[in-house]
Amino acid sequence: MAELTKTDKGETPKGETPNGETAKGDAGSAQTERGRGLKVHHLRPAPGAHRSRIRVGRGEGSKGKTAGRGTKGSKARKQVPARFEGGQMPLHMRLPKLKGFSNPARVEYQVVNLSTLAELFPAGGEVAKADLVAKGAVRAKLPVKVLGNGDIDVALHVSADAFSASAREKIAAAGGSVTQS
Repeated sequence: MAELTKTDKGETPKGETPNGETAKGDAGSAQTERGRGLKVHHLRPAPGAHRSRIRVGRGEGSKGKTAGRGTKGSKARKQVPARFEGGQMPLHMRLPKLKGFSNPARVEYQVVNLSTLAELFPAGGEVAKADLVAKGAVRAKLPVKVLGNGDIDVALHVSADAFSASAREKIAAAGGSVTQS
């Protein structure tokens, strides 16, 4: 039950005026109810978030005349490159260049292991690149190579771009066949 205050017009709940309005300064005051609370133009950065820039070269006071650069020389007149090490052999010249050879004719294969084929085709049958693409095992544009990781116990007739020697042996041992396309 709300506390009551005595007025000449009778008793009213504490925090209300005799005509039923909420008193100013109360948490539920009419001021915040009408949308006069927080506004975008009242926002300001946290204290210390913005440091004012140092104005240099504006008179003999702090940072005047030479603006904190000392007297004469290349450091006073312009900036020295970041890579300059005072005449010492710079890092980018001390490190060795890339060696070796990249073969432009190298073919990158998508790899499919026998264990994957056994999972995707448990009943055996024909396996072509289109079937592997349809099941989401490979992408259509790159060539496919079948590797011999895993075991296979059903006869698969596999057609792919390349096969490892162990994959050929295991497929043949299970009663399947290999076709290189």
